[in-house]
Amino acid sequence: MLTNLPIRKIIHVDMDAFYASVEQLDDPDLRGKPVAVGGGGKRGVISAASYEARKFGVKSAMAGNLATKLCPDLIFVRPRFERYTEISKKVRAIFYDYTDLVEPLSLDEAYLDVTENKKGNPSASLLAKEIRERIFTEIGLTASAGISINKFIAKIASDYNKPNGQKTVNPEEVIAFLEQLDIRKFYGVGKVTAEKMYQKGIFTGLDLKQKSLEYLDANFGKSGRFYYHIVRGIHNSKVKPNRVRKSLAAERTFRENLSSEIFMLEKLDQIAEEVSRRLSKSNVAGKTVTLKIKYSDFTLQTRSKTLPYFIGDKSIILETAKDLLYQERLSNSVRLLGISLSNLNTEVKEEPRQKKSVSVQLKFDF
Repeated sequence: MLTNLPIRKIIHVDMDAFYASVEQLDDPDLRGKPVAVGGGGKRGVISAASYEARKFGVKSAMAGNLATKLCPDLIFVRPRFERYTEISKKVRAIFYDYTDLVEPLSLDEAYLDVTENKKGNPSASLLAKEIRERIFTEIGLTASAGISINKFIAKIASDYNKPNGQKTVNPEEVIAFLEQLDIRKFYGVGKVTAEKMYQKGIFTGLDLKQKSLEYLDANFGKSGRFYYHIVRGIHNSKVKPNRVRKSLAAERTFRENLSSEIFMLEKLDQIAEEVSRRLSKSNVAGKTVTLKIKYSDFTLQTRSKTLPYFIGDKSIILETAKDLLYQERLSNSVRLLGISLSNLNTEVKEEPRQKKSVSVQLKFDF
């Protein structure tokens, strides 16, 4: 039985194949066909794939040439992020009709805390259904939803009945739900960690639950405590309507690998310009500049420098990135360069959390 947990009703809304669905919405000729948003060819990378394309194994972050081999009839379209942002704002406007506690994770997904909502409806499940219906009728897109007592379980649940479905994990079902869950389904358990858990005989939530806190700390470091609690349904992170931006970045993948630093400087100039533009648009500045380098063999390297003052000007960002580029010799030709600015002036120290134990019987209407 779950005790000492705050009473919350959380909805995680996840738009279905968002970028690809927007393209199919705007171009009727693409509907019902396999669509990939992103570049084709040997250097292109897919940002999103329609469900028709996913049936062939096409998925995001896949190389365009591999996707074409899997699905010869795949239709590539260039991403239109301004349009995706426009649609995302319309979706969020619907969310705010129900609650002000909305935490966007990206353009296509968000958490909603509807414990107390503007509709006065005690059923989070019915609210999720109504929200999804409005997104479809008012915008023309489908969304899936997960509903439960915390953000962690709601996010897992939203993936269960995709596309265009929803799943509710009621309070009394939480423990059984987590125990039967494949460890790969746990949000926060990546591919590498899942393989490590498999090697240690941890295949399901029940297997994970049988491991002590000391064992998990010893084998999984700082994440051990997180795994120990989530498998017991304990995840007290609140829905944060005003998420503080931690960093801002831009990067470029090149059609041909670059081996000359002269050509790289030209690209860094363009990237620094984009970072500066985004900083200005967001009205933020930062102190730490990080140069991201991905080599032709796909190895990744980052180099960082923290300045004593906040910057946002392109020239300073570019000069700092140049210094980082020349910091040491490149080990190979380069396929990607990126610049990010962190340690932003938006970051504030959180007040220490007050420990508050609330024992409740979690049997309210979901």
